[in-house]
Amino acid sequence: MSPQDVETLLETIPDVRDGLTRTERIILYVLQETQRELNGRNVPTVMLYGRVQEYVNLSEAELNLYLDRLGVSGD
Repeated sequence: MSPQDVETLLETIPDVRDGLTRTERIILYVLQETQRELNGRNVPTVMLYGRVQEYVNLSEAELNLYLDRLGVSGD
């Protein structure tokens, strides 16, 4: 099994602890940290997207799908 195969496997299988994939966990972590920086205010999706891009390569549409699946919604 190549390192790329392992990475793909880790991304697609939810963690047994909480059912989140690696990308979902990163998104929630970045969201929490950004909210903390903004003193609890809502985080603009564009800002979140830019920060998530530092960890994971995904499109804006993919981020929106993850946010929908996680139940994160904007006002």
